[in-house]
Order: sequence, then structure tokens, then C-alpha cells
Amino acid sequence: MRSIWNGAISFGLVSIPIKLMNATESHSISFRQIHLDDGGRIRYRKVCELEDTEVESSEIGKAYEEADGTLIPITDEDLAALPLPTARTIEIVAFVPADRIDPLQMDTAYYLSANGVPATKPYVLLREALKRSKKVAVAKFALRGRERLGMLRVVDDVIAMHGLLWPDEIRATDDVAPDDGVTVRDKELDLADALMDTLGGVDLDTLHDDYREAVEELITAKAEGHEAPAAPAEKDGGKVLDLMAALEKSVSAAKQSRGPDGEGDGDAEVHPLPAGRSGSRRSARTAPKEVGGKKSTSTAKKTTAKKTATKKTPARKSTTKSTAKSTTKTAAQTSTGSSAKSSGSSTGSRTAAKKTAAAKKTSAKKTTAARKKASA
Repeated sequence: MRSIWNGAISFGLVSIPIKLMNATESHSISFRQIHLDDGGRIRYRKVCELEDTEVESSEIGKAYEEADGTLIPITDEDLAALPLPTARTIEIVAFVPADRIDPLQMDTAYYLSANGVPATKPYVLLREALKRSKKVAVAKFALRGRERLGMLRVVDDVIAMHGLLWPDEIRATDDVAPDDGVTVRDKELDLADALMDTLGGVDLDTLHDDYREAVEELITAKAEGHEAPAAPAEKDGGKVLDLMAALEKSVSAAKQSRGPDGEGDGDAEVHPLPAGRSGSRRSARTAPKEVGGKKSTSTAKKTTAKKTATKKTPARKSTTKSTAKSTTKTAAQTSTGSSAKSSGSSTGSRTAAKKTAAAKKTSAKKTTAARKKASA
């Protein structure tokens, strides 16, 4: 890494010579501006307004412009000679718990490296003191023409410094917060908790920039004369009617995406929506119809078999009375149990009753004639 600033950390009466290096780097892809008609590069040239000529970087300085347009030249030597203790020093002003620092204040991150062998011992001393106290150091330093606020903390075995915005550079949230009239139900919070548990944690090292990779593939395809990769079809999530449905759908999708062995799978509990939805009522009405149809069919088969038995009753005189009784009972049960063929069942019972009465009369006449012959 290349140092961008040399100075010292002021730790009470202890001075630690250090080098300042950027702790982060940008991997974003840069584009050039071109002329659409002929593809020529568009460049920005630095031109002096008085001479109307292009000037080199070595000929350019800085100045402050007043309200009336007057320019006051300011040199690097003028800034370096400012009577500030932070001109070349990172001055620690306090040690505070890490949660006292609002993440909104955090800006660019830097690594601080010990500058030379004499700086190693005090550097390690400050590092170990920060580790043991579990605190961070708040410091002031000057960099690139202005004084800044910083936070020193330990990353692995290195002291890192985060540039901090000044408290008055953080905008208020009064105009951003939503209306206070919105309330959230406990069931919605339960589903939100279930979704959080289902998604679980993530290893930040596994995350990568999908957009940058897609741009690189696009550039490679165009450079080789191929067609640009087609954009993937957008997933149609359907129209979400309410927040509860959205949360339930999100929990279900998260479980499916993580798979059976996914982290956090099985810990979440999904609370079903209240009963009474149209789909439930339709299934409740459909089931009894299927059961009723089966009962009607079996009853019809039994009725047909019993009718056949009734027709054969007159062939045997000795069983006339018992057959007539059973036929009458069967006809009555059939007319009560089968609603689909009630009229047919009642007609069969009447016919059986008439045949039974005729059989009784015939038997009575034969008995009377036999008695008369015996008396004669």
C-alpha cells in the first residue's frame, strides 16, 4: 500500500510516528465519455480564462472566491503553517465505548502503520490498550485542507482510523420519518420475526458485486463481437393484497431458497391467516357432497336387491307372513333413507302390501273349505 499522509499519533505525552494508508479500494468500472457520431473521446481540458490557453497541472494552484468574485490565492505552504496541533498530528481527545459512535458519522477508513522501528513499541502499547479497554479513541486530524474527526479502533493487529463527519454535518430526521398514525399488529410483528429467523445470518465474505460482474461480461462480449447477454426474466411475485400475505409469502420463499439444510430453516413459525377465506369455504362445501354421493349409491343397490326378494315371496306359502313383514319394514326404510328415489320406493312398498293382503285372503278361504269338508 502507498501512504497518503505522514504524521504522528499524539497519545498524551507519547508521540507515535505513523503512515496513513487507504483501507478500502473501489472496484467499480469506470467509463469514458465519447462523441456518439464518431466515437471520439470527450476530454476536459484545463484552460486559463484570461489567456484562453490550456495549462499543465504543475501550473495550477488553489484560491478562495469571495462573494464579489475576488480570488484570494492560498498555497500549500500557507496551510502547512497554520497554528494547529493537528496539522501533522492525529490528536486523541477521548476514549469512549464503541456504541457511542453513530454509524451515520463514519466516513473513509484508513490503516495506521508504525513509521520506523522506534514507533513500534508505542504503537503496540496503544493497540493493546484499545483491545483491553474495549473502547475506541476519538481524535482530530487535518487532511487535504481541512480538520477532521476520526475514530481509532483495532482491526486484527492493526490500528484503523475511520474518518467521522462532524455532528453538525448529520441532517435531522424530522422530515423523513413516516406519520405517527400507523400501527403495527402483534401478528405482523410475529411474521416479521419469523422472516428474520428464516433468513438467518450471512457470511459477508460470500457476498459479491453482481452488477460489476454483469458489466464485465457485457464488455467482454462486445469486445469479442458477440451479442450482449440477455437480461433474465423478471419474476412475477403476484399482486400482494395485504401486509400479512406479503410476510407469509416472504417466509415461504425464504425457506424454499435456503433448502432443507439451510441455516435458520425450521426455527421460524408461520402463523396462518384468519379463517373464513373463500378458498376454505369452497373446500368445506365440496367434501360433504362426495360422501353423500357414495351413501346414496350404496342405498340404491340395497333397495334393488330387496325389491327382487319381495317379488319372489308368493312362490312359498309357508314364509308368506315373515316375508311380508320384512318386505314392509324394508320398504319403509328405503323410502326414508333414499331421497333420490323416494317415489319409486313408496310405489314398491304399496305393491308388496297388496300382494300380502291377497295371499292372506287365499289362505283363509282354503282353511274354511277344509274345515267344512271335515265336519261333513
